[in-house]
Amino acid sequence: MLATIELSNAIKVKINLAQPIDISMPLVSGTNRTKAWYVDDITISPVITENFVGDVNLGGNVNFRNISFNPHGNGTHTECVGHISKAFYSVNDMLTQTHNLAQLVSITPKIIANGDSVITAIQLEKALKNINPNYPPTALVIRTLPNTNKKLNHNYSNTNATYLAVECVELLHKLGIKHLLIDLPSVDKEIDNGVLATHHAFWNYPTQPNTNTITEMIYVPNKIVDGTYMLNIMIAPFHNDATPSKPVLFKLIE
Repeated sequence: MLATIELSNAIKVKINLAQPIDISMPLVSGTNRTKAWYVDDITISPVITENFVGDVNLGGNVNFRNISFNPHGNGTHTECVGHISKAFYSVNDMLTQTHNLAQLVSITPKIIANGDSVITAIQLEKALKNINPNYPPTALVIRTLPNTNKKLNHNYSNTNATYLAVECVELLHKLGIKHLLIDLPSVDKEIDNGVLATHHAFWNYPTQPNTNTITEMIYVPNKIVDGTYMLNIMIAPFHNDATPSKPVLFKLIE
């Protein structure tokens, strides 16, 4: 199923809609699932009352389940400036362009003097030096190395996970990156006394908040090569600063 997409800058790209590359983590109940920020595991359980059983295997007519989770802490999610602002912003309102050209890059984080694992501006600039000028991306997908499927069942809480140096944001803005996707629990350091410098810089908050989005805790399999893709960020329409999401990549057909 081929489709030709004309972008706002008159660039046309062709993709095969029948070959999506899902880079989200499935939201599955139970223990041993990826989470962060000290949240509980996802729970998915049937509604059971005196007159109703929401589980076919327990005698009910339909499966009818409640789901409990935290969008920031359980699995892949997309967030907007409402994550850090005093005013309320909904990611469902802010994400108006779900299709974007995206550049996928792989980076081995650098261990700095204090022992933190960081993606530096120098590393990011090097990774982005080969962008095809004919296909300028408005989204960036960062895969950290080493990349193993342990990312699919890892508890990031209290681990001082890798983060993105705030100096990277200047380059992202210069390149016109409006949507940042990363396979980490946050673009900022886990414990930074609430500074959240990279979040603030990327969203230009509080000076002039923008409609950029950040998608965290993705997973990009190793078989997917670095390069330019069409990205579709699919979100659940929660009226909230963050929501579970399913970002999907499509290879460009020359």
